[in-house]
Amino acid sequence: MRILIAYATTEGQTRKICRFLSDRLVDAGHSVELLHVEDAGPLDAARFDAAILAASVHAWHVQPAFIAFAKANATALAGLRTLYLQVSLGAVGNDPEERADLDKIAAEMVEKSGWTPGRTAHVAGALRFDAYDFLKAWVMRRIARDHDMPFDPKGTTEFTDWAALEALADEWAGGATG
Repeated sequence: MRILIAYATTEGQTRKICRFLSDRLVDAGHSVELLHVEDAGPLDAARFDAAILAASVHAWHVQPAFIAFAKANATALAGLRTLYLQVSLGAVGNDPEERADLDKIAAEMVEKSGWTPGRTAHVAGALRFDAYDFLKAWVMRRIARDHDMPFDPKGTTEFTDWAALEALADEWAGGATG
């Protein structure tokens, strides 16, 4: 199967997740094209059987470049089997209010882009204090403490559940017949 993985990332965890998925899908025998949405032009949907799109949540929104990519390619994506990964710290726990907020953010992405994914999955991201400026680090420390998240105040703390992501990729690709 020919799969596009297109992503937007701010500090790099979404890119890392997409590279992980790419490796997993290639190992399973699929052909994968990994694409940062800022480097993308118009999508030639005939080149792909399926697509995974991923974006990270910051300040209750996904990246504008991701919205622009999805909007510009909504028609092409509509003809493919798709999976949307929304990466956030809100996905770390199972708080019903935070999950409802994540669903609202995903719905806002659909509304703004005009693209409706075939499936949406929330993926826990990371705290990357080594990539933050002073103000963002202060805000993120406060968020982490308010949510009782363990973290390395000078480095990266990953919350991504790699085994669950692997299972999601296997299940999704196994059902993608093109």
